[in-house]
Amino acid sequence: MTLRHNRFRYGAWRGGPDPLAPPYDVRAAVDQVGQEVLEGGSLREALRNLLRRGPQGGRGLDDLLARARRMRRDAMRRGQLDGAVTRASQLLDQALAAERDALAGLDTDEARFAEAQLDALPRSTARAVSELSEYQWTSDEARGLYQQILDQLRQEVVEQRFQGMQQALRDPEAQAAMRAMMQDLNALLEKHARGEPTDDAFAEFMNRHGDFFPEKPANIDELIDALARRAAAGERLMRSLSPQQRAELEQLMAQSLGDLAGEMGRLTDNLRALRPGLNWGRGERVRGEQGLGYGDAAGALEEIGDLDDLLDQLGQEHPGATLDDVDVEAVERQLGRAAADDVRRLRELEQQLRRQGWVTRGADGLTLSPKALRRLGGTALRTVFAQLHAGRQGQHDLRDAGAAGELTGASRRWRYGDEQALDVVRTIGNAVRRQAASHDLSSGGPANLPIALDVEDFEIAETERRVSAAVALCVDLSFSMMADGRWGPMKQAALALSHLVATRFPQDALQIIGFGRYAQRLSQEELAAVEPDMVQGTNLQHALKLAARHLRRHPASDPVVLVVTDGEPTAHLLDDGSSTFTWPPTRETVAATVHEVDQLTRYGAVMNIFMLGEDPGLRRFVDAVARRNGGRVFTPDADDLGRYVVSDYIRARRGRRG
Repeated sequence: MTLRHNRFRYGAWRGGPDPLAPPYDVRAAVDQVGQEVLEGGSLREALRNLLRRGPQGGRGLDDLLARARRMRRDAMRRGQLDGAVTRASQLLDQALAAERDALAGLDTDEARFAEAQLDALPRSTARAVSELSEYQWTSDEARGLYQQILDQLRQEVVEQRFQGMQQALRDPEAQAAMRAMMQDLNALLEKHARGEPTDDAFAEFMNRHGDFFPEKPANIDELIDALARRAAAGERLMRSLSPQQRAELEQLMAQSLGDLAGEMGRLTDNLRALRPGLNWGRGERVRGEQGLGYGDAAGALEEIGDLDDLLDQLGQEHPGATLDDVDVEAVERQLGRAAADDVRRLRELEQQLRRQGWVTRGADGLTLSPKALRRLGGTALRTVFAQLHAGRQGQHDLRDAGAAGELTGASRRWRYGDEQALDVVRTIGNAVRRQAASHDLSSGGPANLPIALDVEDFEIAETERRVSAAVALCVDLSFSMMADGRWGPMKQAALALSHLVATRFPQDALQIIGFGRYAQRLSQEELAAVEPDMVQGTNLQHALKLAARHLRRHPASDPVVLVVTDGEPTAHLLDDGSSTFTWPPTRETVAATVHEVDQLTRYGAVMNIFMLGEDPGLRRFVDAVARRNGGRVFTPDADDLGRYVVSDYIRARRGRRG
C-alpha cells in the first residue's frame, strides 16, 4: 500500500484583500461620525475624518498619505539630475587623456596635427562630442570610451521610453526594427488623435511590435497612458536642469539617437497632444550626492509625478471627490499590496454607507442621510436620558416617557395598534370569567388553573387626549459658543429634543431656530451640519420673531419657547430687514428684543432661558425677561444642557395653555 503525504505551506495571504478580515461595522462607523458631531465637530469634517483616519480598527487615508509623502521626500533626495551630462564629460576626459597618451608616443606630423585638434576642442561637452564625430582615433581605448558616450545615453533614453529595450539596441537589426516600430507608433497615435477608429490598427500594431511592450497594454488608451507618463518625466527632467545643462543634454541626445531623434520628438509631440493634462513642464529640485544617469533621473521624476497624482487622489480635496477617484493600481504600484487593500476596504465602506442609506452625496460631498440623523438623534437622546438617571431627576427612560394623557378610569377592549397601557385587573378578570363560563360546574371541581390569557381578554386603560405643544428651540450659533466649548452640548441638546419629539410626541410641532447676526430655521440635517457664525452678533430678537411665527401656525397647541444662549443681545433687525450689531448692547437692541418677548407673553407662551456662562450683562437681561414673561432661568453646566432642555420640555408640555 502506498501512503501519500500531503505537504502544506503557510504564509501571508497574497491573493488580494484578506478574505478572513472582518468587514467594517457600518453602524459603528456612523456612530463614530455622530460622536464627533455631538462633541462639537463639523459634520463635513467628521465624515472626511472617518475615511482619513479610518474607522476603528482600520487604517485610513492619512496613513497612506504619510507613506506617499515619505516616498516623495526620498525620491527628491535620490541624486543629481545632471548625471548624464556629468558622466559624458567624465568619459570624454578619459577618452581625450587616452588619445593624448597614444599621440605622445608618435613622432609624426599627423600626430602633432591631431593634438592641435584636441587642444582646439570647445569646453562644452556636447559640442566637443559633436566635433569629434569625424575624428580618426589613434587609441582603441579612446575610441571605445567615445562610443560609450553615445551608446550609453542612447540606450538610457530608449530604455526610459520603452522599458526592456536596452539590450535590443546593441544589435543593428534591432535598431532598424526600433525605428520601424516608432514610425508605426506615431502613425497609430496620429490616427487616434484624428478620431478615426483604431481598434484594428492597434491589434495589428501589437501583433507586429508587441515585443517592444512587455507590459502588454490591452488597448490604445493603456498604451498612451504608459508612454505619456514616461515622456512627461523626460520633459520634466529637461525643465529641472539649468539652461546650460539642458542645452548640453539635448545636443548629446540628438547625437546619440541619430535618425531616431526625429521620431522620438514626433512621439513626444503626439503624446503631449493626447494627454495634455499630465505635468509636462514643471521642474523639480531633486538633490543628492550621487549623479543620476538619464534613465535613473527620468525614473525618479516619473515616480515623483506618480506620487503627486496619488497625493492628490488620496487628499480628496477637490469638489465631489470620492474614493472611486483613487487609482488602486497606482496605489499598489507605489505603496504596495497592503495599501491597495486598505483603499479597497475604505472604498467598500464608503459604498456600503451609501448603499445602506446612511449617507448621501451632494454638490458639497458626503452628508448624513435622514436615516443616519435619526440614529444620531437617538444617540443624543440616550445620552441625555442616561444623564437624567444619573442626576436623579425623577425622569424615566424614553420608552417610559409616556405618550398618553391622564387616566379617565374607563377601559375598552384592546385593538391592534393601541399603545396605551393594559388594564391588568380587568384583563385578568376577563380571562377568569371566560374560563369559568366554559367550565363544567356540575362536576363540582374548581376552575382550571393557571389562568390562560387570550387576545380577546386584553383591555386597555383609556386616557384623556393629550394637548399637543408647539415648541420653538432657539439656539445661539455665535462663535463664542464654539470658543467656550458649548457647541457640542448645544447640538446634542437640540438633536435629542428633535428626536424625542419625532419619535415620542409626534403630535407636537418642534422648530429649531439658530441665531447669530441673523436667525434661521434649521432642519435636523441643517442642525447637524451647521457651523459657528464667524460674524459678530447675537440677534435674539430675530430668533424670537421666527419663534412667534411658528407658534401662530399651530394655534391649537401649547406654546413653548426655549432659548439657549451664552451672551446678551447685541444685534437686531432694522426696518429694511438688515441687521445692526453694537457692543456693548444699545438701548435700541434691548428694546427690540423685549418687544418680541412681550409679543410672546401676550400670546401665552412661556419662555424658559438656559444661560451658559457667567456673563453679568446676560444675567441681568435674562432675569428681567423672566420677571416680565413669567418664565424661568436655568444656569446649567454645558455638559448638563441636554438634560435640562429635555426635562424642561417634558415638564412644560404637561401644562395647559393659560
